[in-house]
Amino acid sequence: MVWGRFAAKCALAGCVAGLGAQAAAETMVVRATGPSAATYKPGSKLADGGSIALKAGDVVTLLDARGTRTLRGPGSFNVAAANAAPANSVMLSALLDTKRVRRARTGAVRGSVGEAPPAAPRRPNLWMVDVAQSGTLCIADPASVRLWRADASKPATIGISGEGVQATASFRMGESVAPWPVAAPVREGAAYRLSDGSRAADVRFALIDPASLGLDGVASGLIAHQCMAQLDLLVETATLSDRAARN
Repeated sequence: MVWGRFAAKCALAGCVAGLGAQAAAETMVVRATGPSAATYKPGSKLADGGSIALKAGDVVTLLDARGTRTLRGPGSFNVAAANAAPANSVMLSALLDTKRVRRARTGAVRGSVGEAPPAAPRRPNLWMVDVAQSGTLCIADPASVRLWRADASKPATIGISGEGVQATASFRMGESVAPWPVAAPVREGAAYRLSDGSRAADVRFALIDPASLGLDGVASGLIAHQCMAQLDLLVETATLSDRAARN
């Protein structure tokens, strides 16, 4: 498998940096709000020699193979100048890797009185299935799919039904990651309902071509298949890694 051969060669600290060094980066819009949102739709490609004109209230996030940049109107911005600085490769490699999905353990964190509440847990890997989130889920390597949950404070069993299959996956207390059951095939268009008995989520798989693995290539695949929750996670992580790289 192409992805498997790539992942075997991809060192955690250098994976994304190597991808960014491929052919000329392609700049695309990944988020847009405001009066010009209809003009700059997610997935729109921008020429490096061009410019982007924004009105008051416009907020547009651009992504290329190196990272992201958010532009706020009003104003005219040169696309080439908007290209991001190289992002934090460790953070993004962990997000995109299909082979090093750790069996994460998480616990409750209690802060002092007056402290801001802790940020909500985020999936540590783009290809994990959030047991509480419905929608289309893009998968690059069907053999490496894992389930993820935000609350690991107690054991849980997830029932998985669909495609003529009834299967279960179990989390022990403190575990936030569990294997996807082999009894439930991960293939194009396969749809499953995930339930822990009190709430349910409906997911549909879409397989994406891993031939182009830069940030822009991954983002293009997510947009094409409408895997919007994953796109949000990719953009948020790229933005955080950009900040870390600049500090």
